[in-house]
Amino acid sequence: MKVEKVMVIGAGQMGSGIAQVCAQAGYTVYLNDLKPEFVERGLSVMNKNLSRNVDKGRMTEEQKKEVLKRVTASTSLNDAREVDLVIEAAVENMEIKTKIFAQLDEIAPAHAILASNTSSLPITEIAAATKRPEQVIGMHFMNPVPVMKLVEIIRGLATADEVYQVIEDMTKTLSKVPVEVNDFPGFVSNRILMPMINEAIYTLYEGVATKEAIDEVMKLGMNHPMGPLTLADFIGLDTCLYIMETLHEGFGDTKYRPCPLLRKYVKAGWLGKKSGRGFYTYE
Repeated sequence: MKVEKVMVIGAGQMGSGIAQVCAQAGYTVYLNDLKPEFVERGLSVMNKNLSRNVDKGRMTEEQKKEVLKRVTASTSLNDAREVDLVIEAAVENMEIKTKIFAQLDEIAPAHAILASNTSSLPITEIAAATKRPEQVIGMHFMNPVPVMKLVEIIRGLATADEVYQVIEDMTKTLSKVPVEVNDFPGFVSNRILMPMINEAIYTLYEGVATKEAIDEVMKLGMNHPMGPLTLADFIGLDTCLYIMETLHEGFGDTKYRPCPLLRKYVKAGWLGKKSGRGFYTYE
């Protein structure tokens, strides 16, 4: 099967980035969200990213226009009637995702592959909402999508080998590096990253060191590009908490218990960079 038309559901930071790399690779793309203003915001982010590439000499103004021409704004899931692949990048919530996949199953053509950009939720459970579980797969892109090379490709229990192969090949056309992962809570990236961030929060909570000291130790001692508390602020503390809860519930192991300080910050609305305050304060 050849992928030519792609629908990306969710025009936020991840979705607009996925739509951009697909359009840059020559695919026809529908960028879908609930409201026209959400899609417009996503297209505006994409335009800004591409303009930066023009300024840096990575592409011409003409090439930028060609990329944007391949993207169509969409506010109806019915636009999935014509696509070969759907990549869902909606909010990280199982109820919302299964509802979207059940609708897509009715609308998308029989050959279409349904992929989720979930960062921690089980692909097998998402696939169970459809009558085509063998055509459901995880494509977990990293943030920011246009820059980061990795895509975790997650097989659900029923994912067919040929579907995996199509997605692996397609990922390479996006100039990304596909890595095969089996369906466990958090996959590989977040199963390792989130407990590290959670432990850094415990280290702060227990008064072992200041937030600046904790971040400095990991940057200078472990050669991380940014400290775990800064990284948590960039990811969003609500997202970190949700993934830790998914790991805790999925494995039933106390080592994944979210730190009480993380819960307190989320309840206070201190969600990190996006809210202006998390472990650090942002203008």
